[in-house]
Amino acid sequence: MKEYTVSGCIVTYNNKDKIATTIESVLSMTQGVPFTLYVVDNASTDGTADYIKAQFPSVVVIESGENAGFGAGHNKVLPFLQSKYHVVINPDILLKDDAITALCDYADAHEDVGLLSPQIRFEDGRIQKLGKRNPTVRYLGTHWFHKGDEENKTMTEYCMLDMPQDKPFPITNATGCFMFFRTAAFLDLGGFDERFFMYLEDCDIARRAAEKYTVLHIPTVNVYHLWERGSKKSKKLLLIHVQSILKYFLKWGIRF
Repeated sequence: MKEYTVSGCIVTYNNKDKIATTIESVLSMTQGVPFTLYVVDNASTDGTADYIKAQFPSVVVIESGENAGFGAGHNKVLPFLQSKYHVVINPDILLKDDAITALCDYADAHEDVGLLSPQIRFEDGRIQKLGKRNPTVRYLGTHWFHKGDEENKTMTEYCMLDMPQDKPFPITNATGCFMFFRTAAFLDLGGFDERFFMYLEDCDIARRAAEKYTVLHIPTVNVYHLWERGSKKSKKLLLIHVQSILKYFLKWGIRF
């Protein structure tokens, strides 16, 4: 067991129906390091916060009182963090082994690392094709319309699928469903940019991290994501997604 501590945070909004699966997997699988899990509840109306308090007394529940979005929710833990490493975790993540300790071991051996992104897989083991280069209009457009496992040159480029999958490699974009930060780096970056309510705040913080620290994809560490792609099913989420894309390009400049 390591001497330092590790923290993790899940932001919830009406996730009572699935949050237990994620919390159980994270707590049961994270055995190699002293681990504290925070859950920030963004004013759920389905009793999520009370359910977590009753079922998981070791979890620190923070009730934000409002739904200010994904990044703002995760930033609620910033004043409390005293850990060496901090993990951003979606409420639809599953761990099937001690991925967090494996990432700690890698970061321990590489002090320049600020952010690590593991291999994200569907529950059945298929790799999720997620961007690892900075977003462009072409990348985002192709990613939006891409279907399943079909071959696509632009997706291969954006997701760096042609890189060796047996060793770490540098990236400038990482998915927010599971982000492993050196806590000092996360604090130095000021957490997420709260101008993004949801979507692309992960692209933004990974890009900012890559300007100051080493940011790597670790393909040998696996995390499982029950990916819902909500903005393809909800007009409200689609609008939020488009707004975030516009905010991203206004901040970083448009690239095709």
